[in-house]
Parts: sequence; structure tokens; C-alpha cells
Amino acid sequence: MTTTKISGARGRPRRFDPDQAVATAQHLFHARGYDAVSVADVTQTLGINPPSFYAAFGNKAGLYARVLDRYALTNAIPLQDLLLPERPVAECLVSLLEEAARRYAADPGAAGCLVLEGTRCIDQEAREAARMFRAAAEDMIRAYIADRYPDEADRLTDFVSTIMAGLSAKARDGHGIDRLLASARLAGRAVAVTLAG
Repeated sequence: MTTTKISGARGRPRRFDPDQAVATAQHLFHARGYDAVSVADVTQTLGINPPSFYAAFGNKAGLYARVLDRYALTNAIPLQDLLLPERPVAECLVSLLEEAARRYAADPGAAGCLVLEGTRCIDQEAREAARMFRAAAEDMIRAYIADRYPDEADRLTDFVSTIMAGLSAKARDGHGIDRLLASARLAGRAVAVTLAG
């Protein structure tokens, strides 16, 4: 008689795919905002129980950190593709603002920027996680500008960041792509004038 050893993990198998759960949670957080989504909302949407949720993510902020990582890889504005050293800085910054407008208005059910909206949430851990992503993007923009306009880098980065936050807020308020692009292009003219002066 021979016996076959069955290998593998013991216990109940996971009833959900954590990566799919993060994708689903991303849409919830983006559509409603971090503060408006409860653990109960997440577990109900995923069809899992709270112990499975806590085992997989630790807490709501832990899930949000995973969501931000996924957003950075799949939905965030591709700064490295827009801030090109061979193109004029003003032209690239206009392209950046226009791309922000397009992305923020792409899904009316989940408008705006997940990161920028997250920087204003009540939960300190989640807010700080979102602020780290925003700061990394600002650092990349600042370095790009400083390479050719070091004296303008700080104030232009602040300006671009402020416009992006405004575009995100207006998208969440229901502004469509035409209005957002008009604002982005107006801001772009201000950038061009600043760098020409």
C-alpha cells in the first residue's frame, strides 16, 4: 500500500483574492473618499467577514496604503512620461495639467485624484500615507523645473500642485472635462508667462 502526502497550507483557504480586493477597495475609496468608507462597507462589498479583512490588511489604513500603491502603478499621472528633458518646461507643465484634468474627469463616479483627496482625510495614518505620495510627485516636478529654472522651481511647483488640487476638487464637484481643461490651459498660460519673463 502506498500513501500520498498532500502538501499545502492547512486550514481554511482564503475566500478572496487580496489583489482583487485592493482593486475593489480602490474604487470605493476613490468614489466616496477615505472617511466615508467603513470596514463594514469594504467587507460587505468584498463578501468577506471582518476577521478575514483584518488578517489580510491589518486595518482600514493598511488597506488604504495598498490602494495607494496600486493607484500609483495603474492610475496616477505618469510624470516621467510627461516631464521630458528635451521639451520646454512650460509645454511639459501644461501637458501635466491637461493630463490631470483628463484623468480627474475620466470616471464621474470616482472623480478627482485619490491621493490629493486623501491628503484631507480625518484619519492621520491614511492622511500621512497620501501626503507621502503627493510629496514624492511634488519632488519630481520640482527637480524637473529646477534643472533649467532653479530660481522658479519652488514657486512653480507650489503653483502646479495648487492647480492640480483645485482640478481634483472641481472634478469631485461635478465639473466636466471641458471646464477642467479650460482651467488647466489658463494655468498653463500663467506658467508660460512666468518662465518667459
